[in-house]
Amino acid sequence: MVLGFLLARAGIEVLVLEKHSDFLRDFRGDTIHPSTLELMYELGILDDFLKRPHQELTEIGAQIEDFSVTVADFSHLPTHCKFVGLMPQWDFLNFVAEKARAYPQFHLRMETEVTDLIVENGRVSGVQATSPQGTVEVRANLVVGADGRRSLVRQKAGLEVNDLGAPIDVLWMRLTRQPTDPRATLGRFSAGNILVTLDRGDYWQCAYVIPKGEFTALQQKGLPAFREGIESIAPFLRGRSAELKDWNDVKLLTVAVDRLRHWSRPGLQCIGDSAHAMSPIGGVGINLAIQDAVAAANILSQTLLNHGVIDQRLHEVQKRREFPTRMTQAFQVFAHKRFIFPALGRKTSVERLPLPLKLLQTFPILRRIPARLVGLGVRPEHIHSPEAKIPAA
Repeated sequence: MVLGFLLARAGIEVLVLEKHSDFLRDFRGDTIHPSTLELMYELGILDDFLKRPHQELTEIGAQIEDFSVTVADFSHLPTHCKFVGLMPQWDFLNFVAEKARAYPQFHLRMETEVTDLIVENGRVSGVQATSPQGTVEVRANLVVGADGRRSLVRQKAGLEVNDLGAPIDVLWMRLTRQPTDPRATLGRFSAGNILVTLDRGDYWQCAYVIPKGEFTALQQKGLPAFREGIESIAPFLRGRSAELKDWNDVKLLTVAVDRLRHWSRPGLQCIGDSAHAMSPIGGVGINLAIQDAVAAANILSQTLLNHGVIDQRLHEVQKRREFPTRMTQAFQVFAHKRFIFPALGRKTSVERLPLPLKLLQTFPILRRIPARLVGLGVRPEHIHSPEAKIPAA
């Protein structure tokens, strides 16, 4: 959606295909990072965005047994917004689509699901899709795969995937938030259990971390045992776990960390999770995807406007974005192996904080490091794509 907006803004004819009738899906990436908010400032739409309902997270903390720690402090970032915004992704997508529709070159077609690529003489020249009106065939100078970690586009393109492995899965759910609840958004660690609680105003968006493939075994133990486990980590939720009426109220996210060896082939470019699936650690997947979109628009816009040979430039997107992707994934894999997975296996209480967390509490200035990694990422992008004039109404 962001890339479609930027290309249409540059005067390039764009069609975005969405297989659902709306964007209403729970438990997708709902964090809007300072880097993304800075891009909105550069585009002149930040004030409008901040008028939409959202929460602002100025710090990231953790509760490790009886220890409360602050991990990241965003107040010192060199950005206009020194916080992470929390907003349902459907609201964010609707906002971007609204801004994109100001440009006549932008087209969004809902309920249109891509089923195959059109390949001619070894080059991707379009897609086949299904819609309520029947089969659709779309021809394009460039097809962009932005269809997530289970990308059909990258599968049909035959692009090789390098799986880095992830030892965890995540269960998402929502529980009512009371005015007397703790205000901080925290990761909670307690004797082999990990629960992340995100303040969404009138409810908590909760992520319960489990060892990979353990969801079936958890279900076999029964929902009451699962509810008890949640309340043992977050006692303030006692009684509210009964809001989980059955397992349909618990959504499984199968965590994957992988990336394509080549992000493109003639006529096709992959970005976001389609090019590199990220772990939910730090909520940075949406950040990486948007940075990819900005880089792709910066690199490809002029060639598309000039009707040049786009295939010669596609590799530049991967060249620009692969280093930050590799660095972020390396950090996530390290965190999985050294912190998250060992914490899931710990059955005893923690008597003292690990040294890195102790240093963060002793020297608050160090909190700026994780804040920069999460809030800005490695090699943040800026808007360099051209802007076409919007026709007068």
